[in-house]
Amino acid sequence: MTPDAFSSARPLRIGTRRSPLALAQAEMAAAAIKAAHGLADDAVTLVPMLASGDKIQDRPLADIGGKALWTKELERALIDDQIDIAVHSMKDVETVRDESFTISAMLPRADVRDRLIGAVSIDELTTGARVGTSSPRRAAQMLRLRPDLQIMPLRGNVATRLARIDAGEADATLLAAAGLDRLAMFDVGHAISVELLLPAASQGAVGIDRLAKRADLDPLLAAINDVPTYVAVMAERDFLAGLSGNCHSPVAALALVDGNEMHLRGQIFSEDGSEMRTGEIRFALDDVDAPARLALWLLEQSSPALRALFD
Repeated sequence: MTPDAFSSARPLRIGTRRSPLALAQAEMAAAAIKAAHGLADDAVTLVPMLASGDKIQDRPLADIGGKALWTKELERALIDDQIDIAVHSMKDVETVRDESFTISAMLPRADVRDRLIGAVSIDELTTGARVGTSSPRRAAQMLRLRPDLQIMPLRGNVATRLARIDAGEADATLLAAAGLDRLAMFDVGHAISVELLLPAASQGAVGIDRLAKRADLDPLLAAINDVPTYVAVMAERDFLAGLSGNCHSPVAALALVDGNEMHLRGQIFSEDGSEMRTGEIRFALDDVDAPARLALWLLEQSSPALRALFD
């Protein structure tokens, strides 16, 4: 379908989760599409949905079905033709997906760093401080830097997690800077450098999902695709695939495009942070196997116990 096929009578239907952050990201995608193609406001509409991951807040994501809990309702809506495209936080998208779906575009990547809430720096956290996070990566990284810390589960949307810190349920937490910025919470927390806390693969990136058979939508989506973000995030996802990483796995990765090359850094951790393997690789943009080579090299350097986390 060409962009001018969408109108108030037949708007482009954008699926999104109902959380404030997901809605903000969907609004970003809608604004980009309208601006790129000169579409009227009523030619694009949001279709909010409640994801399973939003319904279940009292258990770690890894224990209740993994990342699919953020995307399966939107994928079903694509199949049922309730929506034309879906907007996802890319770090919530499963590494290995059904071939019925394809990420066709990504918006320009935002700040990839984590922000610490509850102290001005990791060093300033009190001895034995309770850090609330349900991210295996963040837990392992924090324990590696500060083995005295107590890690406790903390899930929920941004506002919920901040409220739980205010209520004293934990002393500190970590949130993605990109999400806070998209909610206009620019002054919340203190950014931690990527040298100290390498981010999750795909952190800060927003992707546009479609059915693989809907290639007719590509002219619409190509106009908003940020190519450097797309190729960097896909390299990070290929690194995860090379590790067989999932939401149980403490993994960090960051790829940056540098001219005709990619610079990819990756880290894997034991759950308590006591073991870390880190590596980096520079490769030509068309070398699609390089991320998997880095993953394999890290696993080869690891203890049997660490490798077992990726079996």
